[in-house]
Amino acid sequence: MSDRPILHVHLVSDATGETVNSVAKAALVQFSEVDYKTHLWSLVRSAAHMERVLAGIEAQPGPVLYSLLDEAVIPHLRKKCRKLHVPAIAVLDPVIAGLAHYLGMKSGHEPGKQHALDAAYFNRIEAMNFTLAHDDGQSPWSVGEADIILVGVSRSSKSPTAMYLANRGLKVANVPFVPGVELPPALFAKATAEHPHLPMIIGLSNDPNRLVQLRRNRLRLLHENEETDYTSMESVRREVNAAQRLFTEQGWPVIDVTRRSIEESAAEILRLWEDRHHVVAAS
Repeated sequence: MSDRPILHVHLVSDATGETVNSVAKAALVQFSEVDYKTHLWSLVRSAAHMERVLAGIEAQPGPVLYSLLDEAVIPHLRKKCRKLHVPAIAVLDPVIAGLAHYLGMKSGHEPGKQHALDAAYFNRIEAMNFTLAHDDGQSPWSVGEADIILVGVSRSSKSPTAMYLANRGLKVANVPFVPGVELPPALFAKATAEHPHLPMIIGLSNDPNRLVQLRRNRLRLLHENEETDYTSMESVRREVNAAQRLFTEQGWPVIDVTRRSIEESAAEILRLWEDRHHVVAAS
């Protein structure tokens, strides 16, 4: 365990704190040599609540990142930070100010407005429910209702990638490719007048060497025999090649996940999704 001192980082928000927490994580990861602990202070919308926050900051001084729109409480926070000689950084102010200047108008200054329960929120919940119900080949009868279908061999990151996309509001089904096992007919459906928009199907590929390693680790955790066709290099190579042939025959775009994080794979899929919709909109 590291014996380096801990940097205390205080995150202060008038809403759930999701925004300021995301910004803090994105920034702090750039300082790998620093050990830090974050303190989240959410729903800070009154002077009394701010006093409790200030006491917490004084007890464990450290940088403060805040997302506050109430001008009545911000001066107290900044004054305390000056006294403690720690920075107080407003994570949204530069963005809001820039937009206000460009648009020639003032912002609404409504705390927590970015987290309002709007249609996008409920669409995201619906997408996540759909994706969970169609994980790993489940509910094949309704897989055609997906926005995106991910196809790949076992251990090609289908499930986590699908859930990441679902959190962006897309209904995603993931279907395992198993040699000798038929895939749902919906994957080969053709557009008709009644159903002009079909799911976007994407193949996920992984290096056979990496797959063998992942599969052996999985079986080891399950206390099962690691020496099977599931982990045989020759069998895995045949499996990957068969999947690749299918992807090529069907003209499905392929993403090699071997050296990609879930976020990177999802970003590429979102780019393909946006490109597809731009083409549809233009046609």
